[in-house]
Amino acid sequence: MDIPREPTNKRRKRFIYGGLTVGALVIVTMAIGSLEPAAPTVNRSLVLVDTVERGTMVRQVRAPGNLVPEQIRFVPAITAGRVERKLVEPGTVVDENTILLEMSNPDVQLELLESERQLSAAEQQLVTLRSTLENQRLNQAGVVATTRAQYLDAQRQAAAAHDLVQRNLMAESEAQTAIERAEEMETRYGLEQARLEVVTNSIQPQLDVQEGQVVRLRNIVQFQNDRINSMKVKAGMRGVLQDMALEEGQYVLPGQTLARVVNPERLKAVLRVPQGQARDVALGQLVYVDTRRDTILGHVARIDPAVEAGAVSVDIRLDGELPPGSRPDLAVDGTIEIERLTDVVFVGRPAYGQAETTVGLFKLVDGGAAERVRVRLGRASVNTIQILEGLVVGDVVILTDMSQWDRYERVRIR
Repeated sequence: MDIPREPTNKRRKRFIYGGLTVGALVIVTMAIGSLEPAAPTVNRSLVLVDTVERGTMVRQVRAPGNLVPEQIRFVPAITAGRVERKLVEPGTVVDENTILLEMSNPDVQLELLESERQLSAAEQQLVTLRSTLENQRLNQAGVVATTRAQYLDAQRQAAAAHDLVQRNLMAESEAQTAIERAEEMETRYGLEQARLEVVTNSIQPQLDVQEGQVVRLRNIVQFQNDRINSMKVKAGMRGVLQDMALEEGQYVLPGQTLARVVNPERLKAVLRVPQGQARDVALGQLVYVDTRRDTILGHVARIDPAVEAGAVSVDIRLDGELPPGSRPDLAVDGTIEIERLTDVVFVGRPAYGQAETTVGLFKLVDGGAAERVRVRLGRASVNTIQILEGLVVGDVVILTDMSQWDRYERVRIR
């Protein structure tokens, strides 16, 4: 005999099973989310590592530059003119009297002729003035001589009249007339002497004025001659003609640079040091100049006070002999030795490490992995940097740029 059974609720089972499934998924998701991301793998051949050391660290600054002549002469145009002939080309060895080019200017030649004419006229005026003044002096001297003779004659007549009056042979009125005549001639004689002195003393000042005019015009003629001679442009120093960017027929103005002559035997290096590193550069510091053929020792001779294009120009005086083939504008690299730090902890400079900053570096650990550590950096050099905190002697760190793994604290090295 069959026993009747109650019908089962299938929908209820479905809800239970579904809830269990959702709960399991939530639990699994939460578990997975709580897990740390897997460490990425970095190819060992793509990273550069270095070991932390203790010892003496040499701080250096490296900068590019060029060889520049210590002695440069810019040859300017003294006067305007047209280039008629070029006699030498850049690269030619020249001396002080080597003529580089010839110019012409008819106006300058006319000015020379006019100045010579004025000089001749002034010299003629000087001769005429000297003759005129001498004639005036001689004429006045003649007047003085005549007046003296008249004065002496009047004195003799006055003395004779006085004697005749004493002997009652002449009236006193006539004698008095002779005495007054003698006094008049004495006064006239003194005036003519004074006039002669004035004429004599005025001769040289007048001649000096005219002679000064002659000298001035003579200097002008010399200046005009120098302008004519300057059209045959000379090098002015012994060396090599480095540049002369002119063509025949070209018109140049006064003061325009015609050529540049350098002494190739006396070269210096001019380095362009980044402005952030130039603050540590000082006069007298040792410098290694790499000419691509040899390394020359030198020292800092001058530091430009101005910053140009983010760099400071530093002049390096070379102490050693230049290698063969060295010439102006040759590209060089210079390494300036700033200081030596003794008994410090240092390591190779990482790609992104700056002096006096704190950075994260990956330090190699056992098991072929690298962990990020916070490192405080000190003073820096070209290839090394001081370690203040975060690393100890013997630690091996990665120097390569690891910025693409910034969100990871650990990487695997394979």
